Amino acid sequence: MEFLSSIVGLIPCFYDHTSKHTVYIRDLKKNLQALSKEMVELNNLYEDVKARVEGAEQRQMMRRKEVGGWICEVEVMVTEVQEILQKGDQEIQKRCLGCCPRNCWSSYKIGKAVSEKLVALSGQIGKGHFDVVAEMLPRPLVDELPMEETVGLELAYGIICGFLKDPQVGIMGLYGMGGVGKTTLLKKINNDFLTTPSDFDVVIWGVVSKPSNIEKIQEVIWNKLQIPRDIWESRSTKEEKAVEILRVLKTKRFVLLLDDIWERLDLLEIGVPHPDAQNKSKIVFTTRSQDVCRQMQAQKSIKVECLSSEAAWTLFQKAVGEETLKSHPHIPRLAKIVAEECKGLPLALITLGRAMVGEKDPSNWDKVIQDLSKFPAEISGMEDELFHRLKVSYDRLSDNVIKSCFTYCSLFSEDWEISNENLYTILDSRGTFG
Repeated sequence: MEFLSSIVGLIPCFYDHTSKHTVYIRDLKKNLQALSKEMVELNNLYEDVKARVEGAEQRQMMRRKEVGGWICEVEVMVTEVQEILQKGDQEIQKRCLGCCPRNCWSSYKIGKAVSEKLVALSGQIGKGHFDVVAEMLPRPLVDELPMEETVGLELAYGIICGFLKDPQVGIMGLYGMGGVGKTTLLKKINNDFLTTPSDFDVVIWGVVSKPSNIEKIQEVIWNKLQIPRDIWESRSTKEEKAVEILRVLKTKRFVLLLDDIWERLDLLEIGVPHPDAQNKSKIVFTTRSQDVCRQMQAQKSIKVECLSSEAAWTLFQKAVGEETLKSHPHIPRLAKIVAEECKGLPLALITLGRAMVGEKDPSNWDKVIQDLSKFPAEISGMEDELFHRLKVSYDRLSDNVIKSCFTYCSLFSEDWEISNENLYTILDSRGTFG
């Protein structure tokens, strides 16, 4: 009886053999083999694309949305195809004599699903050949710079923040002696853009130093603006690069922070448009010379002063550390004397403070106090960290006469009043004026 039922069930199949629908039943085995083969190809392509994406993401790149969508679609499709292949194999095994289905309707449905999935699979393979799988992440508004906690710069910082909000001030110069904290102050301005809401599109940090290198500054700006590399590299001269920088910066409200300027810098030669009330951009720079502030046409020049006695002592305590200061009852008094000898210069306070970390013998503190007035270069860190920076200022003095004046002044005792007449007489007697 069961055999007769199977024969009756086959009648519609034979009747519609020429119909397009019978192809699903007739070619089921062949299509299953093709689907399995296509699935292997798609899996290989999926693994290749995923490896490229993961490699790019390790380089801080972001996968493209179309690539991410394709990967998700393939992962869903893999599960669906595996289920269809399993059902198809089961259907083939149920066939009478290896070719006639027991249930035409069931075989038809599975055959149709296999055929449709075969088309979908082929489509996914065609879509998966990506030239580019990921792109560079957009640069943040500002890059955080490493810096230590600031002490005693609150007043200057408040003034600078006020000018940053003033539409009439586009260029601002911070000037003062070496080691006074100009770079630290500029870094604080930079880093505060990380947490302070602003209307600026980009904050750019660059170190100029001497001699200034226009192309080096241009490279820094290019990197921050993310001008496509192929476009940038096609600009062979600094003039062409300036045009490209100018084209981009004119569309943005920017803050340009330039550290350690020694002479006038031609902004247009770099490609930087002058800030004005229309573009509302800002340029803030540091220098040791007030003359440079004038040459740069700064609307505001702020002198960064040495720290007050109170702020200097606070900074020195932080550098030395509480453990050292409390190691002996005489050390706090001696430490205050050492701090006072630094005359409020932050770099000197930090350098000396670090040199004294762990020094718990009061006699050694006494020795440092004596050395500061006689042989400061012998104190650990003073020559490398402090003197070479101050020597840069000396080397930049305009001529040998001024340098001679400076060195002869250093021969006088501290707080000695030096009259211009006496100094002139000494220098003249030694042939300084020719």
